[in-house]
Amino acid sequence: MDLSLKEIELAAARLKPVLHHTELDLSSTFSAMSGGEVYLKCENRQKTGSFKIRGASNKIAALAERGDVSSVVASSAGNHAQGVAFAARKFGIPATIVMPATAPIAKVQATQGYGAKVVLNGDCYDDAYAMACSICEKEGATFLHPYNDLDVIAGQGTLGLEILSDLPTVDVIVVPVGGGGLLAGVAACVKQINPRVKVIGVQAEGANAIAQSFREKKLVCTDSVSTIADGIAVKAPGDITVELINRYVDDVVTVSDNEISEAILLLMERCKQIVEPSGATTVAAVLKGKVDVKGKKVVCLLSGGNIDVSFIQCIIEQGLVARHRRLRFTVTLLDKPGTLSRLLNDIAALGANILSLEHDRLSAGLNPNETNVHISCEVGGEDHGKNVIAELKNKKYNVVVN
Repeated sequence: MDLSLKEIELAAARLKPVLHHTELDLSSTFSAMSGGEVYLKCENRQKTGSFKIRGASNKIAALAERGDVSSVVASSAGNHAQGVAFAARKFGIPATIVMPATAPIAKVQATQGYGAKVVLNGDCYDDAYAMACSICEKEGATFLHPYNDLDVIAGQGTLGLEILSDLPTVDVIVVPVGGGGLLAGVAACVKQINPRVKVIGVQAEGANAIAQSFREKKLVCTDSVSTIADGIAVKAPGDITVELINRYVDDVVTVSDNEISEAILLLMERCKQIVEPSGATTVAAVLKGKVDVKGKKVVCLLSGGNIDVSFIQCIIEQGLVARHRRLRFTVTLLDKPGTLSRLLNDIAALGANILSLEHDRLSAGLNPNETNVHISCEVGGEDHGKNVIAELKNKKYNVVVN
């Protein structure tokens, strides 16, 4: 099975009146950090907040052209849901979206705001998919798969056309991957136009079915997923997407949740970009050296920006810890007047700003006259944090870094 360049160009024509042509933004900060010339493809600023509108709109447009649809059902962690809801409303077609019960509230509300009916089921995409198939069977609706569909993949592949048009001299394109539709579409497009350009996929370590499939050159599913990148938390990739990825993609790498958190924070601080965890995987891969970009022009595809506001604080905290700007440690003290005051004064003298502390007299292994003090403080970087811990130990404190 293959996806022709003609089909991607047809998708681009269908989508031209629907989409924003998102900018390609050169990041001097990330370029300096990585040794490459790093551009950001800002699909986080696309309509509905992600690239998913491309595949969903192209699929529904193709169905409408054939007169082959009366209602649609989709399963999604959020972004495909919004894309389907937006496209269905544009074509006047009823849409039901099944989302995991763990989907961010912001994505649920946005999907409902586009006029779709939302059903919550299970704790991951695959659970939502099973429910969506059941609804389709009962209601005779058309199922819109989020990635394992050639019309959807062709829609996502239009990003390849835009990147090559805006930066014909690009050397490497880095793409987030969950079920594989985006990576398959971009790679199929790019390799048919300019095989010289490297296309690299990035997965979260805790949801790496595509990475395993790429290494083994066959479809591999995982038993579970565990990652903050909900948009790419997929246990079962598509047989169509895996075939295209194995044919066209140069490599698939993985990044940790801490690396993703750090990238989200950097994108906020340095680029003023709000990017969801799945979208930030590409920047994480480049900045952590998972992809060789030294001396090359590289495009990091920021696939979406639909991050739950209530989740941002948690992400920022993880990012600060990963960048050694937050230090968490536990000190065991004698539980008597003056010991805590002396500890806090010693920490302050070392230039660390205490953010929180908690007494814990119930930890296993403590003597009756001891207490654990859990401390979180702000430091100036890795060297400063190491110095704080070393100096406290020099002062004979019993310190354990968390």
